[in-house]
Amino acid sequence: MKTYGYIRVSSADQNEDRQLLAMQELNIPPERLFIDKQSGKDFQRQYYQELVGQLTAGDLLYIKSIDRLGRNYEEIQNQGRVR
Repeated sequence: MKTYGYIRVSSADQNEDRQLLAMQELNIPPERLFIDKQSGKDFQRQYYQELVGQLTAGDLLYIKSIDRLGRNYEEIQNQGRVR
């Protein structure tokens, strides 16, 4: 089992420090931390896609809050089912 972290802010000028600090407190290795600076309107985000490509059964993914994963809760639920 590996532990991963995902951070998203909506734009490049927003600050991800609060989320980053939370991931550091969980001791998530930097090489398993994925950060996107992009809207949550869909899941076509570079680092999110890279993260999904690395996840395997039994891995643990931390996200500071569910809205950091995306804005559409039905789509968020579908992400958990696909893979």
